Amino acid sequence: MSDNNHNKQPFKPFISPSVRPPELTITAIVIGIVLAIIFGAANAYLGLIIGMTISASIPAAVISMAIIRGVLRRNSILENNIVQTITTAGEAVAAGAIFTLPALFLWKANPGLFKITLIVLTGGFLGVLFMIPLRRLLIVKEHDRLPYPEGTACAQVLVAGEEGGGRAKLVFGGLAIGGVFKLFADGLKMFPSEIETKIAGLRNGVLGMDTLPSLLSVGFIVGPRVGAMMAAGGVLAWLVLIPMISFFGQSGGAIAPGTDPINTLDAWGIWDHYIRYIGAGAVATGGLISLVRTLPMLWSSLTSTFQGIQGTRGDDTPVELLRTEQDLSKKITLPAAAVLLLFAAFMPQINTGIIGALGIAVFGFLFVTVASRIVGAIGSSSSPVSGMTIATLLIVTSVYRAFGYSGMDGMVTALTVGAIICVALAIAGDISQDLKTGYLVGATPRAQQVAMLIGILGSGLVIGWVLLLLNDAYGFGTKELPAPKAVLMKLIVEGIMNANMPWDLVFIGVAIAVVIELLGIEALPVAVGIYLPVHTSTPILLGGLVRWAYLRFQKRNADQPVEERVERGVLLCSGLIAGESLIGILIAALVSLKVTLPAATLGGPLLALLVFLALAVWVGWMSGREPQRKT
Repeated sequence: MSDNNHNKQPFKPFISPSVRPPELTITAIVIGIVLAIIFGAANAYLGLIIGMTISASIPAAVISMAIIRGVLRRNSILENNIVQTITTAGEAVAAGAIFTLPALFLWKANPGLFKITLIVLTGGFLGVLFMIPLRRLLIVKEHDRLPYPEGTACAQVLVAGEEGGGRAKLVFGGLAIGGVFKLFADGLKMFPSEIETKIAGLRNGVLGMDTLPSLLSVGFIVGPRVGAMMAAGGVLAWLVLIPMISFFGQSGGAIAPGTDPINTLDAWGIWDHYIRYIGAGAVATGGLISLVRTLPMLWSSLTSTFQGIQGTRGDDTPVELLRTEQDLSKKITLPAAAVLLLFAAFMPQINTGIIGALGIAVFGFLFVTVASRIVGAIGSSSSPVSGMTIATLLIVTSVYRAFGYSGMDGMVTALTVGAIICVALAIAGDISQDLKTGYLVGATPRAQQVAMLIGILGSGLVIGWVLLLLNDAYGFGTKELPAPKAVLMKLIVEGIMNANMPWDLVFIGVAIAVVIELLGIEALPVAVGIYLPVHTSTPILLGGLVRWAYLRFQKRNADQPVEERVERGVLLCSGLIAGESLIGILIAALVSLKVTLPAATLGGPLLALLVFLALAVWVGWMSGREPQRKT
């Protein structure tokens, strides 16, 4: 084995370290910031509906190539890589923010734009600074062991840049269709964006569907298995639990936490008063189980990382490093991290105190290390960010309470710590994938790290405005914007700090999650389906079925890997999500400004269903319209 390692040839990136093509240019920065804001806003809107976000790296790389190579006639893969690095910062910032910060609105704590921006920027910058010391170990030394699947896929797209123009048309086409669909449905009210029907024989049994392009697109991206698991959770909640509660409560009487007699509640009332707590227990348990499942990897990650850091201390010599080996200097990163922690402890708008700053330092670096390694092994979509955030909140809130914190001030302080760490985790996983892409294509790590900081700054200055706008127009925790992860974090902090959680309902959810795991099924997707309205999981299932049908009947490219065969559909769906989200935010702005769009009703639920099914067919047809060509 030692002979093999001794004779192993050094890795050669696509661009040689000895050349210096354009990289961190003004063009790349401007395009990246614009895309970071667009995809950050889109992911914020999507995450507030379903509690998950989508990767922006490949769509950003494709759009960047279309602009820089196709329009500006410049040929620099490293510029394109900087664009996608900055863009993905917007996605990660949005994920960390929407998983936690809406809880402050639900508490009527009224966080201002400045407070939200400070929390997001603090967490985002710390995520980058904590990750930088790990790059040489995780990205370089363990190149053969940690594939970083999303980062590797993005590098392949960049290398195959000559196909960028055609692929970009899919993203822009999806963006236009998604925007027009949203405008017609929720702007001009031509047809409803939500349909439902009662199920005969089941008291308050309801099935429904939100006819939104974003949900159809999410289903296509995650595939039929995850879509089916989410739909199973929705069916369990709306065709089993709600009818069961309605049956046993038909004699009348209110049961806490509800205040109205059960026999006066419809399906939505029962969902709001009871099912959401059951779902919260199931989601929290599913998140913690996913974290426990990764404990062996967590332990090996920590031991390997600290051993690696000790082993690389001698490598940091003053000799001039190759371009592809240059990180931001420790003389900058270590003081900057210390300043940010002091900032979190004493800045009045954050004010976590010494306890919070220590928690951010310890859990932040601990979980950033875990997140960076886990995404390298199994990908970003499987990283238990919510589980690590839940674990952080459980510990931090308990510590605050032990030190005498209580009431609203204690809850807000604990959640602020959780929000900073959540943003840091999302950013750390994201920059790890980006640095892997850069390592493969021959980018300068220092340039990528600066680009990520720029992306965090650009999207962080906008995400607070997006949250304020959406809350003002729709309200977090409503049918329109359930904000599932944030409501879950809210319930956890409240339950610990105030001891007023309806634990019977929560433990029913815990038991359901355990039963699902005992059946050999991953509990978290099913739990999310329980927690969300069935109207959300139904179109996700439809999107998954579209992907299944496309792969089932598309025979001519059967020799290609599945990832290549669905890439066109993923790009198209990314555009659909972005288009719908941007128009949704525009509509929210008009609502906030008291501007009413003219209504032009054409039809009811049947028309909405037919148009939505037509959209599903179109997605499947466009995905297979042109065969993929290997380059």
